[in-house]
Amino acid sequence: MKTLFLVRHAKSSRDDPSLADRDRPLDDRGRQDAPKMGKRLARRDVKPDLVLSSPALRALTTAQLFAEAVGYQPKDIVTDDRLYASSADDLLAVIRALDKKLDRVMLFGHNPEFTDLAHRLSSEIIDMPTCAVVELDFDTKTWSDVGKVKLAKVIFDYPKR
Repeated sequence: MKTLFLVRHAKSSRDDPSLADRDRPLDDRGRQDAPKMGKRLARRDVKPDLVLSSPALRALTTAQLFAEAVGYQPKDIVTDDRLYASSADDLLAVIRALDKKLDRVMLFGHNPEFTDLAHRLSSEIIDMPTCAVVELDFDTKTWSDVGKVKLAKVIFDYPKR
């Protein structure tokens, strides 16, 4: 079984228009929602083998707050440029190239590509609001099958739920 978590970054601030898009921080709501959502996963004893994040500050901060909540070392988060300003196809290529030794992987990134990918993998996912988590279980031994094999289970959660 392979479990993929797609996590859209928490609410970000647009207060400083001089900041580059990659440098936008979380706003107050985002700093509250990310640990809250991480704790929801921790209560279900979610333990990722790998956390991959977009290098954008808002996504990386969200990943760090989730990591702390689930007992994953924030220093072990891997940033990957392919998770920023990409496409659902690019994301799927990243996932399919994952080491088969990994069973639970969390990706932190952005819309619209995260919603696009989530919808492609599970038609019941229509929109991922900020800080949404889509958990997808695939009955397979290799990540290269993701998107080709039927889903075993889908869990969709977000802060206002």
